[in-house]
Amino acid sequence: MADLGVRLGPLSLAHPLINASGTMDIFAIADATNAGILAAPPVAAYVPKTITLEPRSGNAPPRIAETPEGMVNAVGLPGKGMEAFIAAELPELLSLPCPLILSVAGFSVAEYVALAGGLRMALDDTAGVHWTGRVGLEMNISCPNVHSGCASIGSDPAETEAAVGAVRGVWPGLLVVKLTPNVTDISAVGLAAEAAGADAVAAVNTFKALVLDRRSLRPYLGNVTGGLSGPAIKPLALRAVYELFDRLHVPLIGIGGVATVQDVMDFMACGAKVVAVGSAGFQDHLRARELAEGLASELETRGLSVDELVGLAHKPG
Repeated sequence: MADLGVRLGPLSLAHPLINASGTMDIFAIADATNAGILAAPPVAAYVPKTITLEPRSGNAPPRIAETPEGMVNAVGLPGKGMEAFIAAELPELLSLPCPLILSVAGFSVAEYVALAGGLRMALDDTAGVHWTGRVGLEMNISCPNVHSGCASIGSDPAETEAAVGAVRGVWPGLLVVKLTPNVTDISAVGLAAEAAGADAVAAVNTFKALVLDRRSLRPYLGNVTGGLSGPAIKPLALRAVYELFDRLHVPLIGIGGVATVQDVMDFMACGAKVVAVGSAGFQDHLRARELAEGLASELETRGLSVDELVGLAHKPG
């Protein structure tokens, strides 16, 4: 079978498939249906639910709505905050036999710095001096900046560069920046993240969307708008990855509507070195493993290596 191993900064991955943050609670799955998943995770790196500095209750319900070929969610990043995460969840996560990519979201540059600094201190205390080979950080920059009034930190290159640069100053390990697609020029934001010290860029987060209640014809979600994910966004996400590959030098993580081996091949051909499974993981917790096995078979059939596949769509026919 084809060798699927890839490196993402200092992290060594057995294959290119990971999960999108918030779409896979590996410990809940183990308790409910598959105890063996902890010993052999289906993902090459596990991305837990996004961590915020302070506890959050999330948005008012309803929070999720189905749409044709997709799902709109307005969950609102509920969680117990960083201190509770460090005390209750981090030790358990470090017991997994695969790398971790911790996802964080802040509402100001200071919050991102506090998150990165707090997690670094905790890892220094609990995981030893070599944790940078096992743990990375993903900055979800789709949150509004409450200090500047910017609709989204990730919608403005200058805001992005300031936030990423500040985190780079306190975080020594892999630093991934997850981009919002709700911008005029995603490449400009990606370039700002790269210039500020990002080791990789993930594209894309969900698309801002609206669903109406069929009877009342009023907004259905408690938050009015939410984020569209699923197969419906794949062509848009592919375009973003394709454009970013042409302009950036750091590795890309492709996200958006990944459900089949062909989807994985498409994202990698457009330039993604790693591919994240999101909504499809709700239906099949082991989808990433199945896709990795299918990818190996497809590469062997085509006589391609992983390196040859990445960016193939940019090469002359």
